[in-house]
Amino acid sequence: MQSYWIQASGGKTLLEKRDMPAPEAGPGQVLVRMHAVSLNRGEFIVGGLTKAGAAKPVGAEGAGEVVKLGEGVSSLKAGDRVMGRCAAAFSEFAVMEAREAILMPQRLSWEEGAAIPLVFNVVHDMLIAQGRLAAGEWLLVTGVSAGVGVAALQVAKMLGARVIGTSGSPGKLERLKALGLDVGILTRKADFSDAVMKATDGKGTNLVINNVGGSVFAECVRSLAFEGRFATVGYVDNVLTGEIDIQALHTKRLTLFGVSNKLRNVEQRAKTVTGFIADLLPALADGRIRPVIDKVFSFDEIPAAKDYMESNTHLGKIVVRVQPGN
Repeated sequence: MQSYWIQASGGKTLLEKRDMPAPEAGPGQVLVRMHAVSLNRGEFIVGGLTKAGAAKPVGAEGAGEVVKLGEGVSSLKAGDRVMGRCAAAFSEFAVMEAREAILMPQRLSWEEGAAIPLVFNVVHDMLIAQGRLAAGEWLLVTGVSAGVGVAALQVAKMLGARVIGTSGSPGKLERLKALGLDVGILTRKADFSDAVMKATDGKGTNLVINNVGGSVFAECVRSLAFEGRFATVGYVDNVLTGEIDIQALHTKRLTLFGVSNKLRNVEQRAKTVTGFIADLLPALADGRIRPVIDKVFSFDEIPAAKDYMESNTHLGKIVVRVQPGN
């Protein structure tokens, strides 16, 4: 089979297509013929998910058809359409943990299925499981036009919350109004807390989703309301430290938490999948939420898709069609 590998070199990440044997499904796993995959920025940042050293398979999520069951798997069968998190997803065949493989609603295309697993599971973790976002509350999303940001906007509106988003693109903020963005703040800098306070009548936001990183960390804290919650999910600015206002943390009774699957085991990840299936999958199945796909590339164009992601011109998810003629 053909598979893409990634290597960090000279401060950049480089992709290479290789011919590799198809993987085997181990106990509790399924082998999936991948039909579509999507890109996630964290894999292409040196020092993020990709460290300097030997090349490794790339890709973290996708959608496809189950072709083989590993030992002990009874919840799925060959031919099932599934979407989910999986390592080495940028391949013609990949292995998924059966507990993380999600049966795709019939109305979803392969491309839509590939755009869902990571961002919407992360959003469930941030907004529902840890963030406890309630109807009428305010959510602030820095870098709101990214895949996680757009999904967070969609889920927050479904929950009845009000959403403030930051972006350096006036065009993207305008487009996101159609998805329910209540307040758009045009900025790429840590200068938005005054606008957040104005929008919330001086109270601040109940939940912050920080997609950007350390460069806006202190400003996010300044934007929080009493008993506010602060989720850190990314650091595209590659700034890994930030100032913490201890007095604000103390007096406002703030909660700071991280959102990452890096150190979680299969059982912990499966718990999030179960929550996603219960709380969000019905809305994706009936069309109340539709994944926002900016552009679809062919499998041979994955390096071009990476370049496009790094150009910062997209809104939502970038998807790659693995099998021609889907």
